[in-house]
Amino acid sequence: MPTATFAIEGMSCAACVGRVERTLKAVPGVTGAQANLVAATALVEFDTPADAPAMAEALRRAGYPPSEIETRLDVEGMTCASCVGRVERTLKAAPGVTLAEVNLATRSARVRYYQGLTDPATLAARVTGAGYEATPHRDHATKPQDRQAGETGALARRAVVSAILSIPVVVLAMGAHAIPTFHHWIMGTLGLQTSWLIQFVLTALVLFGPGRPFLSHGVPALMRGAPEMNSLVALGSLAAFAYSSVATFAPSLLPETARDVYFEAAATIVTLILVGRMLEARAKGRAGEAIRRLVGLRPDTARVERDGDVAEVAVEALHPGDVVRLAPGERVAVDGVVVEGHGWIDESMLTGEPAPVEKAEGAGVTGGTVNGAAALTYRVTATGADTVLSRIIRLVEEAQAGKLPVQALVDRITFWFVPAVMATSLLTFVLWLALGPAPALSHALVAAIAVLIIACPCAMGLATPVSILVGTGRGAERGVLFRRGDALQRLSEVGIVAFDKTGTLTEGHPKLTEIEPAEGVNADDVLRLAASAEVRSEHPLARAIVAAATARGLALIDASGVEARPGRGLAARVAGHDILIGNARALGEAGIECESLAGRGIALAEQGRTPILVAIDGRAAALLAVADPIKPGAAEAIAALHRAGLKTAMISGDTQATARAVAGRLGIDEVRAEVLPEGKVAALRDIAGSGPVAFVGDGINDAPALAAADVGIAMGTGTDVAIESAEVVLMGGDPGAVATAITLSRATMRNIRQNLFWAFGYNVVLIPVAAGLVFPLGGPLLSPMLAAGAMALSSVFVVTNALRLRRA
Repeated sequence: MPTATFAIEGMSCAACVGRVERTLKAVPGVTGAQANLVAATALVEFDTPADAPAMAEALRRAGYPPSEIETRLDVEGMTCASCVGRVERTLKAAPGVTLAEVNLATRSARVRYYQGLTDPATLAARVTGAGYEATPHRDHATKPQDRQAGETGALARRAVVSAILSIPVVVLAMGAHAIPTFHHWIMGTLGLQTSWLIQFVLTALVLFGPGRPFLSHGVPALMRGAPEMNSLVALGSLAAFAYSSVATFAPSLLPETARDVYFEAAATIVTLILVGRMLEARAKGRAGEAIRRLVGLRPDTARVERDGDVAEVAVEALHPGDVVRLAPGERVAVDGVVVEGHGWIDESMLTGEPAPVEKAEGAGVTGGTVNGAAALTYRVTATGADTVLSRIIRLVEEAQAGKLPVQALVDRITFWFVPAVMATSLLTFVLWLALGPAPALSHALVAAIAVLIIACPCAMGLATPVSILVGTGRGAERGVLFRRGDALQRLSEVGIVAFDKTGTLTEGHPKLTEIEPAEGVNADDVLRLAASAEVRSEHPLARAIVAAATARGLALIDASGVEARPGRGLAARVAGHDILIGNARALGEAGIECESLAGRGIALAEQGRTPILVAIDGRAAALLAVADPIKPGAAEAIAALHRAGLKTAMISGDTQATARAVAGRLGIDEVRAEVLPEGKVAALRDIAGSGPVAFVGDGINDAPALAAADVGIAMGTGTDVAIESAEVVLMGGDPGAVATAITLSRATMRNIRQNLFWAFGYNVVLIPVAAGLVFPLGGPLLSPMLAAGAMALSSVFVVTNALRLRRA
């Protein structure tokens, strides 16, 4: 009887154990269940109709969801969309697998499964058993591998050998047809039979030498009842070779009018397709260049202070806490914090922005960036997979391995494509044999082989993933990271872009500009008490107040009972006084009269400043005004979005007057002000009435809106929470990168549509031509050699077209 072991989340006591066991036993088909509290697992014995999804759903409803793990596999041997579908079906059939997405361009599979039911090695073995060599993915950040170069080199060698062997075959066959004198020379020297024997030997060498991968992959797939691209090539070339061999060695088996050979077709088919795959592999290698460039940014060694000396060690040997010496012009090895020196570092690889960034003691440095003219010393804070560069590479790889919603249609079509082509080829053969002119058998063979060879599921399989590969790589070069591939499609469809204000459109480092105390109140006393209350707050406005008090030399006092009130302000007790800091609404809710100061605050807000009211012991004491400078590129960013035909909006917790002043200076179309963090989601839904909306933010309070938007875009200079909630990350702080991301997503989707149009249009138009439908109307009967050339060029066209995105 089958068994399954689930890793269970949420069990904390014996009662949980009993509930898990009862839940599993209630699933039809489950005969036994034993939960283990210590190991956090449940062993289940079951039979039909029970299966892993049904048991997992029952556990989830009971509040004990089974743990899921996501892994990646590297898969070799896939050549077309049919291969992709087959690998996906193989993985989805594995026990416990809940998701399987296979990418032809990156030759990888993303798999999610219930922990305990399977593992990466078992999944890889299942794929290998289906005819495709698979291994668990190895992190490129720790061990770079350039498989593409090896594949391109191997294909180039095969193509050259195949061409050397095929040229004499083509010369003997086609030369005799094209040049009568050459035909007479062959007949007078070699003789027709000897010529055919030479062609037989050379073609056999082509098929079973350079062309062997087509046979070794295609024939087994055919025998399993799961034909793919290699099967079409194998069938076409073997059919031409077998027919020609019969005509050479047993001509009496064929009608006299059909005794001809097509060795040149079989040899040329293999050669042209090898050449096409070589060009395709070379182009795909260029498509993945961005990842390899990122991997290559990390130096191999670093100079580390050890036991009073400086030793050069491998980067892999570095540990957090090590102190590294950084020479002028040298690349930073891993992430760290400067402990000595002052200089400038080029972080363009990280942010896409060319201006170097100033670094002094306490400033963070990132592995892969380039030091300027000053020598620096830094302490290592992260190594290996924990570094920013490694996380960037991981994000890009995950996005490149994803599937767009448009790919679902392609998958449904390609599932039936190869069987449909084989059926069309058989029908073509039968119809030509029954209705075609003499020699009917030869015409039928040529047309059937041409149909097999000209069909190109490769182009359909590559149309989407290769564009994602190039587009996301180009984004990484420009400081735009797509955390998931499907964000590319959704971002291209947005009609409105909503921004948070503070830290996104503004610098996020406000400065105190005015202090207007109430009558009888000392300005310095108010500032000292307010700064003492705000000293532990991370809010940008709080930091501005503290910075102003420090600049005036005011001694701060320890505060107690500090209570943050999101969207309203802060309350605390300082030096025996009850302090309330916030907006007019906060003071009004506390029953404090502040009309005169609030009126002055409105005037300041209309100038783009943020008014902050301070109450001491239940009485309005002062009005503080804080200004947050607008980022230099913000106005141009909004203008660029408008030029792209997009509407813009701003959602802010700031006052109406301040928010509208900032929006007016930037040219933003719509403003939602005085919005509490929890209200940003509702504001987004209201704005989204006109179509899909993207939200751009950087703070913790932006996380719900980033997650709720159709596309969340986080500034990489913001908090980790915001970045984790977003689907697109802008590594720099420039809001202009939003327009870059949208432009790139539109260009990528346009490129995908072009590829799909070509891939489907190519097959729709040329398969009927290959079948000979235009022959009765005076059109050509397509040669299998031309069909092979057209098929090879279709894949090369798709990949080459995608490469144009490198200039986007």
